[in-house]
Amino acid sequence: MFEWSKQGLVFETARHGVGGWMRHSALTPTPYRIDDELIRVYAGFRDADGVSRIGYVDVRADDPASIVRVSVEPVLDIGRNGCFDDNGMILGDVVDAPGGLHMFYVGFQRVAKAKFLAFTGLAVSTDGGDHFRRVQETPILDRAPGRSTIGAVHSVIHENGRWRIWYAAGDDWETIGGQPFPRYHIRYVETDDLDAIPREDHVCLLPRGSEYRIGRPRVYRLGGRYIMYFTRGNVGGEYFPGIAYSDDGIRWERHDEALGLTLSASGWDSRVICYPALIRQRDKLLMFYNGNDMGVDGFGVAEARGACVVGDEHAHG
Repeated sequence: MFEWSKQGLVFETARHGVGGWMRHSALTPTPYRIDDELIRVYAGFRDADGVSRIGYVDVRADDPASIVRVSVEPVLDIGRNGCFDDNGMILGDVVDAPGGLHMFYVGFQRVAKAKFLAFTGLAVSTDGGDHFRRVQETPILDRAPGRSTIGAVHSVIHENGRWRIWYAAGDDWETIGGQPFPRYHIRYVETDDLDAIPREDHVCLLPRGSEYRIGRPRVYRLGGRYIMYFTRGNVGGEYFPGIAYSDDGIRWERHDEALGLTLSASGWDSRVICYPALIRQRDKLLMFYNGNDMGVDGFGVAEARGACVVGDEHAHG
C-alpha cells in the first residue's frame, strides 16, 4: 500500500533519555498529536532491572527526527505490589474521548510458574496527556477462558458512543530452545461501557505456518477501509510486521507483502522490526516503530507519501 522511507533511529534512549527509570528501550512507541507543531510519542521505558514505565518524547511534527521534550517523570508509574501491573507496562493506545485522554496499557506481573502475565488497564488524563490516573487498580480486560495469560489491548477506536477494541489473547507458551515464549492471536470486541467489556468477541487473525504469535494490532481507517499493522513471530526467531485489510474491522485478509518495509543491512533495526504505529502529517504518513530486541535501542520513524494518504480519515495516533 505504501513505500516507506526510513528516517533512522530518532530516539536513542541510552543517549537521549533521562536515566534512572528511562535507562534503555522505548517499547511500543505510540504517536499522539498535541497540536500542529508537536507529536507526542508515548512508550514504555525500561530501568536497569528491565521494568518499564510509560513516558513520552515530543518531536516536531514536520521533522520527527527533531526531539523537543522528554518526560522527566513517568506519566504512569508501575502499580502497587501484588497488582497486575506491578512489574512494568507497555502502551496499548491513547484515545481522546469524553472524560479525557484515555490510555489503554498492558500491565505485566511476574508469577512463580510462568514467564509473566499481561492484562489491560486504563488510565485517564485531564491535563492533555502530561499525567494519567488509573481508573482502577485491576484490569479492564482480565483473565477469561481462552486468555488465561494475556489479554492485551493495542488499538481502540471510539465512534458513535461505542468502543471498538482490538487485542491480543494468549493462553499458553511455545518452548523454543528450552525457553518459554508466549503464544497469542488477535481478537476484536466492542462495547459502550468499558466497565463491562463483553465476553462475546471475534477472532481476527490466527498464527499461520511456523508462526506461534501474532499481536500488537494497530487499526486505522484509510482509503475507506480498515488497515491493521501487527507483529508476528515464528519458531525460527523472526519477528516482523504484517498487514491486513478489512471492510468492517472484524473479518480480515492478510497481505504481508504490502508492508513496504525491510530490515536494514546493519544497525538498530537489522534483525527485527516490530510494533509499527502510524500518524498522519499533512500529505504523508509517519510510522514510529521498534527494532532489534523489541526496541532496546529506542524508536525510529519512517515516512510514506501517496495519493491515498490525502483525504483519508481516522489515521489516529
